[in-house]
Amino acid sequence: MKKNVAIVMGGYSTESDISKISGSVVYKNILNEKFNPIKVVIEKGTWYADIDGNKFDVDKNDFSITKDGVKITFDVVYNAIHGSPGEDGKLSAYFEMLNIPQNTCNHFESALTFNKRECISVAKSHGVIAAKSIFLTNGMDFNIEEIIKEVGLPCMVKPNRAGSSFGISKVEKLEDMEDALKQAFDIDYQILIEEFIEGTEVTVGVITYNGKIIVLPMTEIVSHNSFFDYNAKYEGASEEITPARISEQDRQTVAKTALNLYKALDIKGFSRAEYIIKNGVPYFIEINTIPGLTEESILPQQAKAAGISLEQLFESSINEALK
Repeated sequence: MKKNVAIVMGGYSTESDISKISGSVVYKNILNEKFNPIKVVIEKGTWYADIDGNKFDVDKNDFSITKDGVKITFDVVYNAIHGSPGEDGKLSAYFEMLNIPQNTCNHFESALTFNKRECISVAKSHGVIAAKSIFLTNGMDFNIEEIIKEVGLPCMVKPNRAGSSFGISKVEKLEDMEDALKQAFDIDYQILIEEFIEGTEVTVGVITYNGKIIVLPMTEIVSHNSFFDYNAKYEGASEEITPARISEQDRQTVAKTALNLYKALDIKGFSRAEYIIKNGVPYFIEINTIPGLTEESILPQQAKAAGISLEQLFESSINEALK
């Protein structure tokens, strides 16, 4: 009997449209004799299933829908929501309470990895190296000159809890700091200001696939802009080279670091972590536990380089959740 799979997409953040694209790719690649996928859009004020263009409200009491008088429940949830509430632990906690299997991290691990400051702190406790940083919340008293004295110029200013490079700036001059802070605070009331690390940027997928944790071929990021911003990520202003053009020693060092962090943070499902390699040392930037899943996205590129199709990738993810 086919398993009913809820592919949740949308969300409450600036990444909603990207999430819907990811969810649609998952839907297209698991529509087969094993699974009955149903798109479920979660937005502020409305949760609904989209079946052949018709909307059916979700009963939040048990995460079910009713179609033609028949109640439909779900065997498993495929979470494709980037940002809140899919990536920050809120939905994970909800599905845990309802005892519905899901393909992503449990609520605590999701919340931890979504919070850049806390994730970096835990990563450091496991021996991972990261850039110097300063944490601010909106309304705090701070001195821009003291901040720059601590992290130097250039530096990176970013929202603490956001993805897709929304609200991130590279600051090269003191007079640009105020605008960068405003841009980041517009996305999140918590922000990070980080030392800029000059080096080779790589992103590495670590996934659980057919019962085993594997490190996928790494991707080297060469941005045509001053850093890997939204334009570089989604509008073609970058080169994404898989496998990365790095030495075998650097590859092994990054792979070992990424694998150990995946295990230390108790991640399940997919992850994609970013590092900058400087003088043979990988500096941890962040980790994404619901990475983009469009056909052009980095993790699917890496899976393809490993000989894993999208159908195989998503089927394995659902089967792991159902175990």
